[in-house]
Amino acid sequence: IPTVHRQEAIASQSKSTFFSISASSLTSKWVGEGEKMVRALFAVARVHQPSVIFIDEIDSLLTQRSETEHESSRRIKTEFLVQLDGATTGDEDRILVIGATNRPQELDEAARRRFVKRLYVPLPEFEARRQIVENLLANERHELTNEDIDKIAAMSENYSGADMTNLCKEASMGPIRSISFEQLENIRKEDVRCVTAEDFENALCLVRPSVSQEDLGVYVQWDATYGSGTAENKSK
Repeated sequence: IPTVHRQEAIASQSKSTFFSISASSLTSKWVGEGEKMVRALFAVARVHQPSVIFIDEIDSLLTQRSETEHESSRRIKTEFLVQLDGATTGDEDRILVIGATNRPQELDEAARRRFVKRLYVPLPEFEARRQIVENLLANERHELTNEDIDKIAAMSENYSGADMTNLCKEASMGPIRSISFEQLENIRKEDVRCVTAEDFENALCLVRPSVSQEDLGVYVQWDATYGSGTAENKSK
């Protein structure tokens, strides 16, 4: 399940206003505009609290500061950190700020301190991969049995949520690719065959895991040093 969808679920269950932000939406070519947009974001979040601010790929916004960094980028980071301090220390503020990143080692140490909970989200396990396949095929015509889905979940070990999505997309294209070019123009949807286990077997040969064991080792090490210990607990 994509990270943003999980955060939308959090906001929905807590009946909060959800803000999905990327670094590009907070930057501007005009000097001073970036800081204004950051202040405006938190101001709107306070008006509509309780609220959840989700920032995807937060490392692109809060990378480690350096002497060669552009002044406008530094000012945006400073303003964001100031606003984040205010959101977490205000007695009446009910604002949850969540950041997602695949490169936690590049976060600025000041930003790292302000995010009190630093959680490692592992790759989906067998049951999670099985549920992803079931959810993505819920609206598709297929001939997969429970045993077939179990086999797919077992063969897709070390696949991320995005990898599983790509796997299902590739498999669902199997019935279309089996149709000759001459038939495509006039064929009806009902005449297209269902997705089969063989389509998934072919897709598994084309869609490979995007996360290496070396990458996972870096995340586990970072979690052991700076995180909340979820990676260590997961391995036990």
